[in-house]
Amino acid sequence: MGADMFHLAWFFSKGFGPKAWKHRWHGSDVARFTKPDTGVFLAQAMERAGFDYFMIEDSSNVPYTYQGSHNAYLRHSVDTPKLDPAVLAPFLIEATTNLGIVVTCSTTEYQPFMLARLFNTLDHVSDGRIGWNVVTGSNDGGAQNYNRDRQWPHDERYDMADEFMEVCRGLWSGWDDDALVLDLENGIFADGDKVHPIDHEGKYYKVRGPLSAPPMPQRSPVICQAGGSGRGHRFAGQWAETVITAATDPADMKRQREAIRQHAADAGRDPDGVKVLFLVSPIIDETTELALARHNASVEIDDNEVQYQLASLSRQSGIDFSQFALDEPLPERLVSNGHQSMVAKWEGRVLGDIIRGNVLSPGSKSFVGTPDHVAGYMDEVMQEVGGDGFLFVNSYFPRRYVTEICDGLVPELQRRGLTRTAYEHEHFRDNLMAF
Repeated sequence: MGADMFHLAWFFSKGFGPKAWKHRWHGSDVARFTKPDTGVFLAQAMERAGFDYFMIEDSSNVPYTYQGSHNAYLRHSVDTPKLDPAVLAPFLIEATTNLGIVVTCSTTEYQPFMLARLFNTLDHVSDGRIGWNVVTGSNDGGAQNYNRDRQWPHDERYDMADEFMEVCRGLWSGWDDDALVLDLENGIFADGDKVHPIDHEGKYYKVRGPLSAPPMPQRSPVICQAGGSGRGHRFAGQWAETVITAATDPADMKRQREAIRQHAADAGRDPDGVKVLFLVSPIIDETTELALARHNASVEIDDNEVQYQLASLSRQSGIDFSQFALDEPLPERLVSNGHQSMVAKWEGRVLGDIIRGNVLSPGSKSFVGTPDHVAGYMDEVMQEVGGDGFLFVNSYFPRRYVTEICDGLVPELQRRGLTRTAYEHEHFRDNLMAF
């Protein structure tokens, strides 16, 4: 493996839901967003390009934070509707052979045994290609669909998630490797002495075990995590094998990566066992001029886009941004029980500037141009940051965008020896840790 190689993945933003419905390249039937077609098309292109994983984002409520109503969210399809990602996953598994499939599930919505059983099953049917994006739930609307009035406090959610992970790890390791005997001659299916209850009684969970299925091919799913707060980074250092993060520039990327790696070292882990991937939204075209024209068109903000962005910011933070003027600075202190690292970056800034930056980010003009230009810049960024790769994100992409990335940009990365041309291993984790 080349010393400068890095990993690629795709963040399926807005989850199993509509993508390019308002785009001029929206496709022939926007009503088919409830079918697996778009996901399967993307997954097959990603595997052709040697990506590590396809991560399906999720949240499980129709938001209503903005203006105290769900109307703006439904009018503009802001983070809704979303179908269950665990149902999309088997279609992606069936359509691919090597690609890792990462499913988002919340520790505040699942019970540990239910989740451990689900991922054990998915890893079996995928022959060892499943991952779990661990989220803790941040929106009170989600809590209200699961028998609560509001979410637990931010840091306590991570305390709960730590215990949740301990329970799942215990369940996934509850069967010894040789517990499954399958001895037809003596009539022994499994050795009960090698299958162990965990008898967990903690602060938040009580689970007897054992899991009702033999060990999965990977023994546990690949753990993915996206929390950007200090507490989120500490959780990542303890548990995550790949971390999704947004950064403003290469210096910020390097700072965040080093912080996460330090948390891993503090937890007694090898920092190289945590692959930190940075969100990017390149715009690729045959000439720089064409790519820049598309970039400039994409950041034109009309009233619909303003309402979309305000509704989105409100959902992520739990703060109703309709109460603030667009042309005035926000308060120096914003109190959020949601995505705290994100909210901290907005404090004291003019709301209109945040919206314009949100439309631009994470596709700065350095990631706009020909495949040769963008591949060269990605190489420069990784050399400065030290690793570990990029996670493509485009909330409402058309299929044209998939082809431009997977069949336009990635071949140039491969030509430069920066990304894989073939999968080295059968299992997701082994490919992720191959370099």
